[in-house]
Amino acid sequence: MNNDILENVLSCMLLSDGASNIQRVQTEHRIKLAELWDIKAGSRVLEIGCGQGDTTAVLAYLVGDNGLVHGIDIASPDYGSPITLGDAISHLKQSKLGKQIDIRFEVDVLSPDVDFPDHYFDTIVLSHCSWYLKSFEELSRILEKVKRWGKSLCLAEWDTRIKTMEQFPHFLAVSIQAQYECFKESSFSNIRTLFTPEDLKELAVNAGWKIVKEQSINSTDLQDGGWEVDFTLSEYVSELNELPHAPEKLKAYIQSEVKLLKDASANCSSIQSLSTYTFIAE
Repeated sequence: MNNDILENVLSCMLLSDGASNIQRVQTEHRIKLAELWDIKAGSRVLEIGCGQGDTTAVLAYLVGDNGLVHGIDIASPDYGSPITLGDAISHLKQSKLGKQIDIRFEVDVLSPDVDFPDHYFDTIVLSHCSWYLKSFEELSRILEKVKRWGKSLCLAEWDTRIKTMEQFPHFLAVSIQAQYECFKESSFSNIRTLFTPEDLKELAVNAGWKIVKEQSINSTDLQDGGWEVDFTLSEYVSELNELPHAPEKLKAYIQSEVKLLKDASANCSSIQSLSTYTFIAE
């Protein structure tokens, strides 16, 4: 990895106290993805689900002064902690990368009001955002709608095919969370629909895309696995209490899964994040 890219991107990002090492690891991962996607200088990129701009900053650096990263996210700018999406993006837009970035919050890509000319973008990116979506149908409709806007599609998401037992707690935590979501009418959770790599490929192909390259990359150093385990263990009681319509047998099953998660976490030398599955489609 080119260390100059990493340092340049980090210098443009808003960091919370004590989070510099966390952001360094997160940004290294996004650089790895963007290099696999072969993002070119001068490219026009649409990033769906841009969030706080972890991937946006890397894309903006790579497209350069003559490129554009147009990011959209359905969340409000005051979402997020300890730094809100709005504060993170405002800081990024005021940096040296700001002139090639256009970010819009509270935008639903499926709204009839959201449209672009055919082939307006060189690349459409969905980076670690598909699990935030409500359903398979929603992702399917997004992939169908954006097909005519871009020449290529680059997607990255956690790879549910665990490769080591140290990744098992991360998988189990997100699986537990995904089960809650089946009974929610609205949600602000990180995991709302759990897609496997095969699911993602199938949805893309059915939407008219052709997968030209796919890869599973090591992302075990990312902190997300530990975060999801901690969140699941701290919130499962309140989550179950807020699901009055869930079958009691399912609640009992989830409680058994939580016991497995506690045991797996306690007996792991370290919790590792899942690998990341990514593909390029045209």
